[in-house]
Order: sequence, then C-alpha cells, then structure tokens
Amino acid sequence: MTAQFTEILHLRGEKLSLCSQPLDGYLDSAANPIKFESTSTALWRGYVGSWTIENHRLYLTKLSGNTQTDEGLKKVVLTDIFPGYPDGVFAHWYTGEMRCPQGELLKYVHGGYASSYEKDLFIDVRQGVVVGERVVENGQSESTVKKGYVLAGLTNF
Repeated sequence: MTAQFTEILHLRGEKLSLCSQPLDGYLDSAANPIKFESTSTALWRGYVGSWTIENHRLYLTKLSGNTQTDEGLKKVVLTDIFPGYPDGVFAHWYTGEMRCPQGELLKYVHGGYASSYEKDLFIDVRQGVVVGERVVENGQSESTVKKGYVLAGLTNF
C-alpha cells in the first residue's frame, strides 16, 4: 500500500497532519449518501478533510473529494454530505484516538500512515468531544531530515 495523504487538523493556531480518518464511521453509516472515488494510490479514501478543535469539540470544516457519476468524476464538498452546514459540522459520530505526527522523520514506510516521526500527538475523542491528549516521544532523527509529515511520492492521473 502507498503512503497516504493525511487529513488536516487545525489546533491551537497550528496546522497539523492528521493520520486518522474521523469521517470513516459516518461514511460507513446509512446516513451517508456518497461513495468517494480514489483518483490516486496516495488517496485511497478519495477525499481530504480539514478539521478543527474548538472548546474541546471536533469539527469537520472542509471536505474535498470526488465521486463517480454517469458523466464522470464529480467534485464533492462538505455541503454535499452535510447540507446546511457550509462552515463546519460537529463530529458527534466520532469516537477514537487521532494521531498527529510531529518533528522530523525517523523512518519512512511506503504504506498508509506507518512512517514514524520524532513525536506523536494522540488526541482521545468521545462522540466528538476531546477527553484527553498525550504526546509520545519516538526518538531523534539526524538534523538533515525534513520536519513534519511528508508524502514522499505522488502520481496523478
């Protein structure tokens, strides 16, 4: 499996890479009317979401993806899934632990979100409410390595 594009999390004024997919549970539910189409091996889920945490609550604020129609690929945005919520929707469906890698790359793995970085911020969420955070130190890399989550290669079709 190819390394995947991350989701985006805005937290305390920072833009972080989010190596979790909080929208998956909703997309798998009967409430979801859309099936996303992958346009790249680096984006098997077919979309990228932008998230924010405000007052300990997780919100999906932006969505960009594609779905297949009889006329070809159609762009999908947040209001296609959540009509009436153009500025964001509270992620009440999500319970789980979100991972945000931080620091420099320690080891690149060409699969999913398996690469390791100097630190991982884990955010524990229950029904859309943040109930805890923890940071795990994974080690230090050589000073010549780039910081943050990076997709090492991309092929567009």
